[in-house]
Amino acid sequence: MKKINLFTLLVIFLSLIGHSGYNVNASETDKYLPDDQGDYYWVVEGFDWGPAVNKVILSLEESVKEAQANQYQVYATRSLEGVQIAEESASGSRSVVYAYVSDEMGNRIEEGKHIALVLGVSPELPLGSPFQYTRINNRGGNYWVDYKLTVIDTKSGQVWNNPVGKIMPLVDQFDLSQQYKYGNNHSMSYAVYNPPANNTKVPLIIWLHGGGEGGYDPTVALLGNKAVNYASPEIQVLFGDAHVLVPQAPTFWMQASEGGMTRGQENDIYNEALFALIQEYVSKNPNIDPKRIYVGGCSNGGYMSLKLIIEHPDYFAAGFISALAYHNEFISDEQIKKIKNVPMWFVHSKDDTTTEAALTAIPLHNRLKAAGAKNVVFTLYDHVTDITGFFGGENYHYNGHWSWIYSHANVAKTDYDGSPVLLNGRPVTIMEWLAAQKKK
Repeated sequence: MKKINLFTLLVIFLSLIGHSGYNVNASETDKYLPDDQGDYYWVVEGFDWGPAVNKVILSLEESVKEAQANQYQVYATRSLEGVQIAEESASGSRSVVYAYVSDEMGNRIEEGKHIALVLGVSPELPLGSPFQYTRINNRGGNYWVDYKLTVIDTKSGQVWNNPVGKIMPLVDQFDLSQQYKYGNNHSMSYAVYNPPANNTKVPLIIWLHGGGEGGYDPTVALLGNKAVNYASPEIQVLFGDAHVLVPQAPTFWMQASEGGMTRGQENDIYNEALFALIQEYVSKNPNIDPKRIYVGGCSNGGYMSLKLIIEHPDYFAAGFISALAYHNEFISDEQIKKIKNVPMWFVHSKDDTTTEAALTAIPLHNRLKAAGAKNVVFTLYDHVTDITGFFGGENYHYNGHWSWIYSHANVAKTDYDGSPVLLNGRPVTIMEWLAAQKKK
């Protein structure tokens, strides 16, 4: 790899950070770089607020035994064709919080030919996100941006600017290639996680994404919020291993036949095909326990989860629904009677202005209880807060619509009156409760 002198390095760095409010794009800075730019892998992981590029792995020509974070400068650019991205979110420097010697996948080793740089991430750093929420073809959604990094070793003058691979922990354990064919040349993409083979029956967890994650790239459904976490060891162990099925609506789950949005007042266009997809997946995986099929989702996906339960109350062992978008006024008393014996755990926030709890989850919960439901749980928060404590804890408020954070992280654990949810006399979390549900 060619090294460059410090004067040239300064020219590169000044061109990267821009001046007088002008940001230079990656193609403009390439003219300053050596021809044999270094290779790097970039890493994307899911966080409570969404995905972030949280690591870059640099390829070296010679083995090293140590790495120092303070000798690296990292610059990022984000672009999306046809979309204007705000200047502060389009380009800038990324902070390096830690560095270590690794293999090409970012695993720490004592000596090797790669250095992993851990980058600072936060919900207040849009420059760190590989997604951009925008409206395309009159539909709002999350889209992958063209994310580019330039890394400079200020001590040696080496530069890395050539991406050779993207690593997505947990996501890379899913099969992302599947599509379900239905109707008149229609198709629906989906991601699946298959647990290690064993001789026992295992449950199926179905997750249905929100309104911004539709399309034909299931990585968006997995990472738009931290749904990928249902394949994490921490959650899988609670179920004794489980299949995870994440279907993706071509548009949005609540789409009505005329193209608008239903809140339950009319039928959507996807629930029949979606249920057929689920049935086909179960039939092709005979190790799935038909008595332990769980369906959950957030917002749009919460609507669809409830819709499936209403249409097929005897099929699902339980539901887990965040930020429910199905309006209570469109659920009949007869439907309440049909679903009252299906175990369900609702999660919502009082300050959700997108799917107001007073119009959705609160009256539905009360009607189910009044109808005699014995196993319905409702965790209602005042706000959606930082559960990590890194960004202010209870004093940091996310968008009130994001109550799915508590489900994905498996931290919801209280009922409507604030008391702990008990199972066999022991306090449990939402996933511990879900894993215990089984059809009789």
